[in-house]
Amino acid sequence: MELGKYLLIACGGAVGAVSRFVVTGAAQKLTNLTFPIGTLIVNVVGCVGIGVMAATLAGPAFGREEYRLLLVVGFLGGFTTFSAFGFETFALLMERAWWSAFANVAISNVAGLFAVWLGYRLTQALQGS
Repeated sequence: MELGKYLLIACGGAVGAVSRFVVTGAAQKLTNLTFPIGTLIVNVVGCVGIGVMAATLAGPAFGREEYRLLLVVGFLGGFTTFSAFGFETFALLMERAWWSAFANVAISNVAGLFAVWLGYRLTQALQGS
């Protein structure tokens, strides 16, 4: 991949990460909830965004790879990777790959929670906590 493509991803990712920080922080301050509403908002907005981008970039006028790298891989990747998970599961459902879609949801959630627990416990053990 040429340097320009990496720069597009990096620029989009930087803006996406800062946007995620701003949105989650603002949502938590506005609602003052213990529930992670900011993360939920970011995840849902990111999923809407990737749906819009997938449909828009599928057309001939917006089919340029640079737009996909900047907006989908970069911005949405920095904003939330949950949108990629949502889109990949949606694509499996559109292909009528029901079991693969179900497995993606189940395994991603269970394995993700287990991985957080494992990382936490391993770090505690290494720190002697």
